[in-house]
Amino acid sequence: MYCGSNGAIMGISEARKKANDKWREKFEEVRFRVPNGQKEIIQSHAEKYGDASVNAFLVRAVKETMERDKQGNQ
Repeated sequence: MYCGSNGAIMGISEARKKANDKWREKFEEVRFRVPNGQKEIIQSHAEKYGDASVNAFLVRAVKETMERDKQGNQ
């Protein structure tokens, strides 16, 4: 649901649903759990180092770790 220009609550159009579904098809979802309080620490770290979101930080962290691991095994 979202508010239209007149402030009325409106449903999501079929075109928007289709566009959202098409966008989601480009991605896979990976979930993980952290101890209580760790989420806020991760969010703060991501903000401090200029990542647009926690997700962007996690993607960057995984890529950098995988690259470092690959270089260490050569």
